[in-house]
Amino acid sequence: MIRFGVIGAGAWGTALASTLAGNGPVTLWAREAEVMSAINTTRENSVFLPGIPLPAGITATTNLADIAACAIILVVVPAQHLRAVLSQAAIPATTPLVLCAKGIEAGSHELIVEVAQSLVPNPIAILSGPSFAAEVAKGLPCAITLACSDSALGERLVAAMARPTFRLYQSDDVVGAEIGGAVKNVLAIACGVVDGAGLGLNARAALIARGFAEMTRFGVARGARAETLAGLSGLGDLVLTCSSENSRNFRLGVGLGQGHSLADLLAGSAVAEGAATAPVLIEAARAAGIEMPISEAVAALLAGASVRETISALLARPLKAE
Repeated sequence: MIRFGVIGAGAWGTALASTLAGNGPVTLWAREAEVMSAINTTRENSVFLPGIPLPAGITATTNLADIAACAIILVVVPAQHLRAVLSQAAIPATTPLVLCAKGIEAGSHELIVEVAQSLVPNPIAILSGPSFAAEVAKGLPCAITLACSDSALGERLVAAMARPTFRLYQSDDVVGAEIGGAVKNVLAIACGVVDGAGLGLNARAALIARGFAEMTRFGVARGARAETLAGLSGLGDLVLTCSSENSRNFRLGVGLGQGHSLADLLAGSAVAEGAATAPVLIEAARAAGIEMPISEAVAALLAGASVRETISALLARPLKAE
């Protein structure tokens, strides 16, 4: 029986641990002692995933060294903290790592797979796709992409991790899976702004379509395949995240659209990866000469620009062919 390790006991890490516990025992690393205690004593992550019972096969720990003995390790920490956590984790070099965060590292403009590869020699895969943590933890149906450049390893990971309601589609386009997951978070903030500002469903649909064009331009320029971006980890995740207040990024955008300050919206809330990714994405796009006006607008709003003026500037852009 395979022992899984999960680094990160937020909502998504806990949901993945709950799912994988159907296939083997899971060691779940939590940064917070109160989260570890709650999971081990009450079988619930009352901080990040309240109200959902967790299986007995999960053992929570605050000692990162406890993860080292696991056969497959999922890394589920925010993209901007990945470097620090991997630098502390003494994981055997042959153990596969499945990276589950979505973002681009500030400063380096590196994808999370590039960050990981610069730190550890382990074989690496990416897990990305349309998946709200609470639904996955409840066992509701989900289809998601597992991307790995080593197809044989990808097959083994899919076989080890798949569940009847957790369907994994294998891909070898790691860059495409990563970029879809990172860019959709930024676009979800934009869709939330549309909702919060009361601009209507027509505007949201237009923004999703034009945002997908931005995602594709950026992804192809970075070496992704267009068909990957049109799949689960790109368009699929984009549609989900841009359409529901279950998305932290969408909720952040709603608050901005209603006129609340970014500081107030971020205070005490769970991490909205798009807020950290937007300025990094725009820096990378500008450096490569890639036009991303919607993402530019999100970065401007996060920097304090007026919602009304930013929306007016987007709508005043020159007319062009699709």
